[in-house]
Amino acid sequence: MSYYGVTVGYITIMAIISVALGQYDDGHATFYGEGSGHGTEGGACGYNFEYGVYTTALSSALFKDGASCGACYEMYCTNSQFCISGTIRVTATNFCPPSSGSAAWCNPPLKHFDLSQPIFTKIAQYKAGIVPVKFRRINCSRSGGIRLRIAKANNNWILVLLYNIGGAGTISGVKIKGNNGGWIQMSRNWGVDYQSNGNWQGQSLSFQVTTTDGRTIEVDNVVPSSWQIGQSFEGNRNF
Repeated sequence: MSYYGVTVGYITIMAIISVALGQYDDGHATFYGEGSGHGTEGGACGYNFEYGVYTTALSSALFKDGASCGACYEMYCTNSQFCISGTIRVTATNFCPPSSGSAAWCNPPLKHFDLSQPIFTKIAQYKAGIVPVKFRRINCSRSGGIRLRIAKANNNWILVLLYNIGGAGTISGVKIKGNNGGWIQMSRNWGVDYQSNGNWQGQSLSFQVTTTDGRTIEVDNVVPSSWQIGQSFEGNRNF
């Protein structure tokens, strides 16, 4: 089977359509960045601004050393006079590190979400600062196919960032294949960055992506042999 991809540029904003996975749990939420969402780009997972402002940083208990990058969560404010009625759905893109003092909300074992400011203010008033929330993990149904970006490469190594992953949203394994050989297991560098040794330049590249619920998608020749560092590509399949 062959599934061909197309270049989609450097930044694409994806919507989330979600299906519930679990029961609601208790946590808290704060916000960071500016009212426009500026200041929340990038983050520990390696993304740029692919998910717009519908993002969150996770505390250690939820981040799990980057294994939760790409996970989707649904939440609403509860038990606060500052709550605004409604539910939000966000993608995990960053890490909220432990700290000291009275605002150590991201320390283990706390389940905490540090949201972008414009999304926090959909469920609570700005002046609240922090609110209790009910949250649950949800499935992500992304628009379009799985996407990847050639983050770095040289004659001996390649680093690929994967995003727009539907279903579980989180990745358990990635394999790469050039037109000169067979499948090779990649290792996770950090977040959603996967790496492999070898000279991949001048080859068309195929990928097998397995999510944490055990499902696998293969996209053949999604990256053409003329690829360059920084380019993004899209397959025609998703979970």
